[in-house]
Amino acid sequence: PASLRAASAGVDVLLLTPSPDVPPGVPPRQHGNAITAAVEAGVGRIVYTSGIHAKDGPAFLRDHGATEDLLAAADVPFTVLRNTFYEEALVNPGLRAAVAAGELLGADKGVPVNFATLHDLGLAASAVLTSDGHAGATYELRGPLWTVADLAATVAAVAGSPVAYRAVDAAALGAVAFVHDLIAEGLFREPSDDLAKLLGREPTSLRDAVAAVLR
Repeated sequence: PASLRAASAGVDVLLLTPSPDVPPGVPPRQHGNAITAAVEAGVGRIVYTSGIHAKDGPAFLRDHGATEDLLAAADVPFTVLRNTFYEEALVNPGLRAAVAAGELLGADKGVPVNFATLHDLGLAASAVLTSDGHAGATYELRGPLWTVADLAATVAAVAGSPVAYRAVDAAALGAVAFVHDLIAEGLFREPSDDLAKLLGREPTSLRDAVAAVLR
């Protein structure tokens, strides 16, 4: 906490990103230390990169909600950015293997996702950090809706070769299985235009994202 107070000295607007120390209850304690230090240092505003369904999602997301409550109780203006999951979880250079195999596996049950690219979420954060009028606002940052079957069709179109979608059990997907489980539960199916408003344009399309990673 002492080092956080020193680090916050002279800061006008603070970007608080979540702690990577993720056992339940630990991030809010660490975030609380940062918020207290910011208040004591006279920081003008805190921008927190929270998470989708911070108030009603799984435990690891509700820790974001606990941090939002700490901000609401602190004597400092703040802005909350509720980021969806990063699109790179599914749209990444690993799609080249799907092109080679001619199929893309999914356990999403056809439920759509509102993932957004790291680039777009970063630009949205920079817009909130560097302009006025965001104090007290909570933004639901989500991209355009698509399904894993849509992803397979887009990969096929961009690559110019057949890529079929094949439904499997999540256990067959390795490390990314938990993402597909959350998709199937409907965690990412709600749209929002907040990201587009902050960007001043539509979020990156699925086709553009796929083209970038296949390059």
